[in-house]
Amino acid sequence: MNKTVPQEAFDFFKRLEKNNNRDWFNENKKEFKEIEKEVKQVYTQLFDMLSVHDEIDKMKLFRIYRDVRFSKNKLPYKTHFGGSFSRVKPSLRGGYYLHIQPNKESFIATGFWEPNKEDLLRIRKEFEQDDEEIREIINNKKFKNIWGELVGDQVKTAPRGFDKEHKAIDLIKKKQFIFTKKYTDKEVASPDFLNKVDAAFIAIRPYFNYMSDVLTTDLNGVSLI
Repeated sequence: MNKTVPQEAFDFFKRLEKNNNRDWFNENKKEFKEIEKEVKQVYTQLFDMLSVHDEIDKMKLFRIYRDVRFSKNKLPYKTHFGGSFSRVKPSLRGGYYLHIQPNKESFIATGFWEPNKEDLLRIRKEFEQDDEEIREIINNKKFKNIWGELVGDQVKTAPRGFDKEHKAIDLIKKKQFIFTKKYTDKEVASPDFLNKVDAAFIAIRPYFNYMSDVLTTDLNGVSLI
């Protein structure tokens, strides 16, 4: 039987939004820790489900405390749960993320958030050389019905060394290569939520297979690992 996100999680974060200070949180910390314990079981079950069809290296449930040192927003606490699932590197690339937040702000995300300089150049060079395979994957009707469009930050015109008139410039300009899918509070709290999330993550596999192949070979297809 699937673990479910408790309604108390949404209720707690709604209250925290109105009382985002250390005094209030410390008074209600015991309640939060009980909710966190339940929610961690949800993430742990998703880890187990992903491990059936993928090689997952680790799961990380992020802490509620915000790092405010370099942020204009000095509120001390996050008003959501966030957890990531890393694939076994170096052969498998990409990652999964589950975000739980009230008021229809929950979502799942997958892909490549912050590729390092070398990986980003390798991806762009692949698109410059041949963009047919990646477009076939991300424009597949079934894939698109689940994940929608490829999103992420991008440069304004063209990265240095690339032709701004290139036919794949829309892909080459990207600095991130992400897909996201949003859920309502009711959907997140339903017993079949994890099944839906797992099915969506299974559907991302052609994209991951392609990107993993790109990032573990050179432009001639020779393995780098």
